[in-house]
Amino acid sequence: MKILRGRGRVVGGSLTMALGSSRFASAFVPHSLMATSVSLNVAQARGTGYSSLNTVREMSKKDQSFDTWSFDEPCTTMSWNGVSEVSLSATTCGPNWDDETDLILVGIFAPKKTEEEGDSEEEEEEVVAVELSGAAKDLDEKVGGALTNMLQENSKAFKNGAKAGSVTPTLRLFNNGSSQRAVLVGLGTLDEEKEDALAGVGSAVGKALASACIAEKKVRSAKVLLPENVGSDVSILKDLSTTFFAQLYSDNRFRTKKNKETPAEDLKSVTLVSEGSTADDAAGALDAGRKMAAGIYMTKDIVNSPHNVLNSLSLADTAKRLAEESGGTLKCQVLGKQECEERGMGAYLGVARGSETEPQFIHLTYTPPDGKVNKKVGVIGKGLLFDTGGYNIKTGMMELMKFDCGGAAAVLGAARAVGALKPPGVECHFVVAACENMINDKAIVPSDILTASNGKTIEVLNTDAEGRLTLADAMVYCDKELDCSSIIELSTLTGACMVALGKGVSGVFTENDDLAKELEDIAKATEEKAWRMPMEKSYAEQLKSKIADVKNIGGRYGGAITAALFLQNFVDKKKPFAHIDIAGPVWDDTAGAATGYGAKLVTEWVRRQGE
Repeated sequence: MKILRGRGRVVGGSLTMALGSSRFASAFVPHSLMATSVSLNVAQARGTGYSSLNTVREMSKKDQSFDTWSFDEPCTTMSWNGVSEVSLSATTCGPNWDDETDLILVGIFAPKKTEEEGDSEEEEEEVVAVELSGAAKDLDEKVGGALTNMLQENSKAFKNGAKAGSVTPTLRLFNNGSSQRAVLVGLGTLDEEKEDALAGVGSAVGKALASACIAEKKVRSAKVLLPENVGSDVSILKDLSTTFFAQLYSDNRFRTKKNKETPAEDLKSVTLVSEGSTADDAAGALDAGRKMAAGIYMTKDIVNSPHNVLNSLSLADTAKRLAEESGGTLKCQVLGKQECEERGMGAYLGVARGSETEPQFIHLTYTPPDGKVNKKVGVIGKGLLFDTGGYNIKTGMMELMKFDCGGAAAVLGAARAVGALKPPGVECHFVVAACENMINDKAIVPSDILTASNGKTIEVLNTDAEGRLTLADAMVYCDKELDCSSIIELSTLTGACMVALGKGVSGVFTENDDLAKELEDIAKATEEKAWRMPMEKSYAEQLKSKIADVKNIGGRYGGAITAALFLQNFVDKKKPFAHIDIAGPVWDDTAGAATGYGAKLVTEWVRRQGE
């Protein structure tokens, strides 16, 4: 029996729908009939997030949890979560810097260990209390030594702030007749001999700041006291801003009323106070961080969206809206079924045959505002909006398969950030072959032969190895039609990579040592962990087909490697190319939500190409 999507249940072999409510019945009126009696402003429809079914809200006594597709039609747009509107600014330290604020965070560097103290872990070492100085000392004296007492009482756990981002318990202060709360934040151990002594400080402080503002209720304003070498560093300020805003993300699109969650809902302003000078373009750095956070929000929104909201049509609509939002730095082109057929994209279209919606091959182009281009690059993201496994149906974890678009999410999130940040000297092509891997009377089956757009024939031995089929035509498009000089591709491609690296690290597969080193450095800078994996050429024997050019799967072992070797068939071997398997870090099992992984890595990679 064929059951169409809808709010119903099977009883005694038949489909029954709860039609007793006029609200429910009206929700499934075809759009064409609804349009005869109700008009809706398009901008309003997009603002609330979905389609003309928003008119149901006006006609019903009870709001639906969210407006989505009708019985006959798929959803055509996805709503976005807005970035927090908290004001984040930077200033220098004045005589009354700590006045008129609800929450104070004081950054503390731990003293460098002497050679005599060593690094022994066998004996519990005594932690020597830090002597506060400068503005922190002045504040401590105002409140009768309360900060010093806090340091001493938490010396073992806090260790003078030796770990960046560590915090003390919140201290209640009475300062100048008003009640305030104070937290000491660790900045790590200051070692001026190390070049990267301050690496990671910005994001660590940003996370600690957001956590404190969320945990402390009724906080409307906060100030963060930072040493000059931290408060005047534009890179640190940008990272702090990015992480702070990213931590305030909350997906309320599918919650109603009291179930909505707004982290730090009372917070209006945060001021970063530098002891000494601040960066010349501190405001620009903080704004850049917020724009990067908007890209991370986009990545999370896409991965978090359920399939009845996010399909190839609504993802293509998202790409178009990103271009509109960019003010001209991004241009969007979407190839439909006919354009893909004309290009011979048989591998992608083979998978797309099983989708509810028609294929949408998304191509966003970033061009710098001055038009000067030193390098043209391509970024490809796997865009499987839901993966059932096809006829090789999955037997576990299917409820998580909305995250199989994690590569596309990272790429579109990066496109949003790049379009806003406007890096010079680089033209970037963001490409996503969007579809779903579903089961119907047209879907591919094991033993089918597909022909990719470069003429390679592929024997499909497992329909659950479908992502690489869609990527094949996307790679040929970037390589041959766009002639990108370097290409990176992100995908939630294999469980084998998760087995090898766990859920916190992505696998980087490339034969180009320079590109591998570049991605390694960027992963460290963006704190998105990645590890270079081997490209064992002998494993390519597993992909040889007896009746076609190549098979879409190898043997039981080394599946992440054979997947990467498969992809090499669709890009010029002389071009720098990297496949990044992000199956592990794209999803946080504890939070039950997307991590936003990949958006920062791709954005930074694109930026560096223009240098």
